[in-house]
Amino acid sequence: MKYLAHTLLALAVLALAACTRNGGEATAPATIGNPYLPLWEHIPDGEPYVFEDPDHPGQLRVYIYGSHDIERTMYCGRDQVVWSASVDSLWNWRYDGVILEVKANRDGQPLDADGLSDVLYAPDVCCVTNADGTKTYYLYPNDMGWHRNSLVARSARPDGPFEAFNWSADDPNATEGIMGFDPGVLVDDDGRVYGYWGFSQSFGGELDPATMATLKPGTQVVEDMVSNLHQDGIFRFFEASSIRKIKDKYVFIYSRWTADGEFGLPGTNYTLAYAYSDKPLGPWTYGGTLIDGRAREINEQGEVIASASPSGNTHGSICEINGQWYVFFHRQTGLNEYARQAMVAPIRVKVEEGPGGKVTISEGEYTSEGFALEGLNPLERHSAGIACWYTGGPYIEPGYGTDDRFEAPYDLRNNMNRIVNNIDGAIVGYKYFNFSKTHGKKNLQLRLQLVPEGVDGTVTVWTDRPWASQSGKIVGSLQLTSDMPQASAEFCIDVPEIAEMRGKHALFLTFSSDTKEQSLCTLESLAFAN
Repeated sequence: MKYLAHTLLALAVLALAACTRNGGEATAPATIGNPYLPLWEHIPDGEPYVFEDPDHPGQLRVYIYGSHDIERTMYCGRDQVVWSASVDSLWNWRYDGVILEVKANRDGQPLDADGLSDVLYAPDVCCVTNADGTKTYYLYPNDMGWHRNSLVARSARPDGPFEAFNWSADDPNATEGIMGFDPGVLVDDDGRVYGYWGFSQSFGGELDPATMATLKPGTQVVEDMVSNLHQDGIFRFFEASSIRKIKDKYVFIYSRWTADGEFGLPGTNYTLAYAYSDKPLGPWTYGGTLIDGRAREINEQGEVIASASPSGNTHGSICEINGQWYVFFHRQTGLNEYARQAMVAPIRVKVEEGPGGKVTISEGEYTSEGFALEGLNPLERHSAGIACWYTGGPYIEPGYGTDDRFEAPYDLRNNMNRIVNNIDGAIVGYKYFNFSKTHGKKNLQLRLQLVPEGVDGTVTVWTDRPWASQSGKIVGSLQLTSDMPQASAEFCIDVPEIAEMRGKHALFLTFSSDTKEQSLCTLESLAFAN
C-alpha cells in the first residue's frame, strides 16, 4: 500500500477515495456467506424445513423458524418471524414477516397490565396433511409466559400467520399440553405425532393428533431419553431438542454439554450433537458432534483452541436440500449472547437401514462460506463480519440495520458487521475464498475498508494458515500509522501471488504493533479487485 499523504489535504482526499484504480470494482455479494441471513437479522435456534411454496404449487422453499433476538439485553423477543429461500437459490433469502405474537389471552384480553406480548423462545414446526389433501402447519414457540409454555399455534401456510388454539377451557390465560422447554415435534409416516422437550433432562411423548398438544390417551411420557440427572454418561443432554426421520431411523439433535477436557477444551454447551434410534422414543445410541460453535482449531504450538467465540449456547437441526445435507446452527456476536446469527455448514449423512443400523453424520466445519460450497467469490465485497476465525482480541460488533434494511438487494453499507478490537497478536480469518476466480488477474489487490485508530502497526495478509510453521504464506502487508485520519477509508494491498492460486484457500489477517492492548483499526469489509 502506497500511503503518500503527508498533509491534511492529502489525508482527507485519501480517506474519501483511497486506492482507486482503473479496472473492475468489487460488487455487492451475490451470497452473504456465513451468516447466511442479512447480518442485521438475529435468528438463533433455527429449525429448517423444506415445504411447498403455497403461492407456487410444485415449487419448494426452505423455511427457517427460530427465535428473534431483538430485545438486545436478553434472549429472544416478543415475536417470531420466518425467512425463506427457493431450494434453487439459497443465496436469495426473503423476509416473510412476523408469524406469531402472543398479545392476548383466549378471550382476546391483554395478557398483563402493560399490554406486553409474551417472550417466545426456540420454536419448532410440523406439517399435517388433512383428509381433503390440504395442509395445516403447527408452530410450537416455547412461550415463556406464565401458564402458556405449552402454547401451540396453527396456520394454513408455512409462512403464517399462526394463531394459538390450545387454550384451556378453565383458565383463559393458560394453555393445555405437555410440551415444555425447547419443543421439537415429528409427524411420522403413519400419521402418529411425537413431541420432545427438556432442559438438562430430556423428555418425549406421543401427542394426541386430535389436539396436537396433549398426551395421547393410553401413553406415557418417556423421561431421561438421552440424559440422566447427573450427566456423567456420554449423551450429556442440555437443551434444544430437535427430531428428524431419515429413511427408517429417528435422529435426535440437541445441545450437548461437553465434559471438561473433552476435545481438549473446557466444558461447554456450545456443541450440537445427535443420537439415533429405530423407534421414535428410543432407546437411543449416541452418534457424535454435528458442529462446534467454538470452531475448534490447532494453534502454532499444536494446541486445540477455540478460533471463534469460546463459549455460548446453540440450537439447530439438519436438513437435506437438493441432495446435500446441512447442519443449521447459530453463533454469538459481540460481548454478550443477545445478538445471535443463523449459520450453516454442509455435512454427510449415511444411514444403514434395518434393525440396529447405524447413522453416521460428519461434523460440519465452521466457515465463512454459508451455502457457497465452492468458496466465496473474492471479487465480491464481503462484510468483515463473516469472519469465522477471530482470536487474540477481536470480536464481531452486532449490527441492527436501519428502517430500509428489508429492501433487497441488501446494501452492503447496511448489511455489515464490523470487527473491532484488532490489537497486537490478533488474528482474523475467512474460510474459504475460491481463488480460481482471481487466477491470472494482473495487478490484483486486496481492498480493505477499515477505520485506523491512531496506532502504528502492521496488518499482514496470509493464505491457508496464519503461521509459516503450518504452511501459511504471507502474500502482502499494510502499514498503519498513528497520524492517519480515524475515518473509514479503503486501503489497497498488492497481492500478486494470490493471482497465481486456484481453488479454495483460507485468508487470514494478523495484527502487530508495539502499542499493546490498543486496537490498530476496525475492519469493515473486504474484496479483491484489479
